[in-house]
Amino acid sequence: MSYNGHIAVEGPIGVGKTTLAELLAERLNGKLIREPVDDNPYLADFYKNRERFAFQTQIFFLMNRYSRQEQFAYGDLFSACSISDYLFAKDRIFARINLTEKEFVLYDKVSSALERNAPPPDLAIYLTADVDFLMRRIKKRGRPYEKGIDRKYLETLIEAYSGYFFHYSDSPLLVIKADNVDFIRDSEKFSYLIDKIISKPSRTEYISFDSLAIDGK
Repeated sequence: MSYNGHIAVEGPIGVGKTTLAELLAERLNGKLIREPVDDNPYLADFYKNRERFAFQTQIFFLMNRYSRQEQFAYGDLFSACSISDYLFAKDRIFARINLTEKEFVLYDKVSSALERNAPPPDLAIYLTADVDFLMRRIKKRGRPYEKGIDRKYLETLIEAYSGYFFHYSDSPLLVIKADNVDFIRDSEKFSYLIDKIISKPSRTEYISFDSLAIDGK
């Protein structure tokens, strides 16, 4: 199977973005582009003291993500497909909830200038999950710097993601509830998702793996 274009997988912390992106890259013979999370020198301090280190953390992520945009714009000689475990525009979701009003004004000036040169994906996949699922996943993977993530912050983040993707219109969008599917173990559901991607959705579609039912708008 093949897919031409850029697919971006998104969702809150711990939802399984990277896992799904890796699976898609393998199945679609695509180039995998991971979010540079571990490269951020401010991230551990941010989770200890969000107010103090939010701006440094956000600007680093913004610039680092932007530096990788050329991989989407110019593609790959050996692969017509690229899969990222992040959406460039998602940076603004975190900025809205973490920065002060004055910090966001400065951030917005930088971000708005960069976004003009950041093409949207050909398809976005938004993974949703409840806070209990995310807390379990974060605890299970055991990243030291994520120990400072609390339930209230995740609830705020889930709400921010939900609001952003409710109004999302930059590309076709697949919305998947991630706490009722394991794409690694359930090959049938993963194949179903691949078929949906290959069919080139043209709008927002909601996939429920509880009954393999699809809703669209």
